[in-house]
Amino acid sequence: MATKNKYIPLITGIAIAVGVFIGGKLNFTDTSDRLFTTNSKKDKLNRLIDYIDYEYVDEVNTDSIVDVTVNGILDNLDPHSTYIPKEDLKRVTENMKGDFVGIGINFYPYNDTIAVIKPTDGGPSERAGIMRGDRILLADGDTLFGRTITNDLITKKLKGDKNTKVNLTVYRKAENRMFDVEVRREDIPIKSVVASYMLTDELGFIKMNRFAESSFKEFKAALEDLKAQGAKKLALDLRDNPGGFLGIAEQIADEFLEKGKLILFTRDKKGREEYTYATKRGDFEQGELFILMNENSASASEVIAGALQDNDKGIIIGRRSYGKGLVQREMALGDGSAVRLTVSRYFTPTGRSIQRPYSNGDSRSYYNDYFKRLRNGELADENNIKVDDSLKFTTPKGKVVYGGGGIIPDVFVPVDRAFDNETVNFLRRRGHFGRFIFETLDKDRTQFGEYSKYDFINNYEVSDDMVIQFQDYVNDKEGTDFSFAAYYSQLRRLIKATLGNQLFDDNAFEEILNKDDMMVQEVILLSTEYPNFKQ
Repeated sequence: MATKNKYIPLITGIAIAVGVFIGGKLNFTDTSDRLFTTNSKKDKLNRLIDYIDYEYVDEVNTDSIVDVTVNGILDNLDPHSTYIPKEDLKRVTENMKGDFVGIGINFYPYNDTIAVIKPTDGGPSERAGIMRGDRILLADGDTLFGRTITNDLITKKLKGDKNTKVNLTVYRKAENRMFDVEVRREDIPIKSVVASYMLTDELGFIKMNRFAESSFKEFKAALEDLKAQGAKKLALDLRDNPGGFLGIAEQIADEFLEKGKLILFTRDKKGREEYTYATKRGDFEQGELFILMNENSASASEVIAGALQDNDKGIIIGRRSYGKGLVQREMALGDGSAVRLTVSRYFTPTGRSIQRPYSNGDSRSYYNDYFKRLRNGELADENNIKVDDSLKFTTPKGKVVYGGGGIIPDVFVPVDRAFDNETVNFLRRRGHFGRFIFETLDKDRTQFGEYSKYDFINNYEVSDDMVIQFQDYVNDKEGTDFSFAAYYSQLRRLIKATLGNQLFDDNAFEEILNKDDMMVQEVILLSTEYPNFKQ
């Protein structure tokens, strides 16, 4: 037998983590039956990677092999256990934390230059005097323009450690001048509450796009502000909200439920259950409540809707939600990457799981469920919603609810095909509205100077000429010759909303869209009938 290779290094970090001694002195001439008869499944994978690393005929990036292996393992579990590579983990963590350290600007590359769409309200760049339309040319003397500049490089130059300073050279087109400005990097919030305003004299509106660490604090601030404006009723818009931290959803549900009411319970593989109950801290326990949901409302959004529906609190409005009843925990893998592993299921107060069925390893079918709903007509007609009578539950007041596939609303609102269609959604995904509006404003930023925010929302009308300009803009960018005549009303609405966003704020964007939003209009109608509403 050949002499054993001495002390070939193995993945000692993994060995420490699992508390076992793996390898030590591998002998690559041993037969496979000898290698694996006494080794665990972990040893088997580690040895295979070592064989490839040391013996395979070609050079191979074994890091990439490990990534493929991890993803392959997770693909055979459930659709929501996911791997986060180390190059993505920082961005994902920032998004879930709810803030990042930077200078506070919303920008996009325009003609090979960083163009400021708008600075963060009250952020360090705004306080330093940076304005909409400014171009950032240099950061600490390093060039930030040209065809070779990437978003990663821009981010690296503008982000940094908290309280550090960066010296920027800025060009202001409106004044045709360049100037230098020093900006101190600070915590910049990634907002979860994207809009908060009064729909009527008594009905407040809050739209949340996720549940991050900072989301409850944002929600409380918005709720208190609305109450100060006279809100006795609340519409909480969770449409297209994919979820986030379970604990944050529990805190928000607690705001609406009386002390002692069950919010949810979780159950792990060993059958251990943990129950979460409402406390006495709720600030909106007596207020009338409406929850807006659609087929993209998932996870933590469904926790809130399920807790309220099962406690006979408020009215759920919209369409059947996504159907995610699994709880993930993030676990570090020791090399800067992490895995979010499903560790339990959650159940609504009546005991139902709203997790829709899935087959291990069949994620394609699972994620194509939206198209299945579209084909069977569920998004247009509530009578096409399929329910499982074996998963029927009853609330304390006798309302029948179902498990097995999302939250079915109390009041159904069909998808509005006049505004929610693939052509318009394609234009939104491509970012054409934002870029067109920026370039329109950039030609003359004084053209809307006479408008106040609410005068603009209530009185400004997008002209046919501007819609045609947008059509020409898209065709030029896409290399097409397409007529959008069939979509002019939708384009007017989104052009105006995007104008409102870039001229004023996110609230203006939502207020403009909501004026013609079927679900929001249904909420306004129901709010006048709430005392007599019978589910």
